[in-house]
Amino acid sequence: MRFQVPQFIEIEDKIFGPFTLKQFIYLAGGAGVALAAFTILPKFVAFLISTPVIALAVALAFFKVNNKPFIAVMEAVFKYLTGEKLYIWKKVDKKIVKKEGEESPAPQIFVPKLSDSKLKDLTWSISVKNPENSGGKSDKEQ
Repeated sequence: MRFQVPQFIEIEDKIFGPFTLKQFIYLAGGAGVALAAFTILPKFVAFLISTPVIALAVALAFFKVNNKPFIAVMEAVFKYLTGEKLYIWKKVDKKIVKKEGEESPAPQIFVPKLSDSKLKDLTWSISVKNPENSGGKSDKEQ
């Protein structure tokens, strides 16, 4: 039995003439807001309000940034502006100013110390798990 594999699944169907459903909704919404502004408000104020709304509707319908729709870019900007930000900085030590006759203290370096018993336990566990690296001969070689 043969099955037909769908192709071009990334391309949206053109439903309203040359527009997809999303494009039609964005353009119809922008046109509706502009029409409402021109019927309710004076012409100058309606022009000031409807111009950015129509520009946003056209950008949402057609503009892509790095092959991503403009709505995804707007969502990322909104999340960045409203989300928490983590600021990380590297602490820089200030130079110690020496007065005459004084020496600057040596920088402190933390070195973990192993006691003799911990060191012996560690070497014993390494030699038991891996007898080739123990330095001595294993049971097979004797």
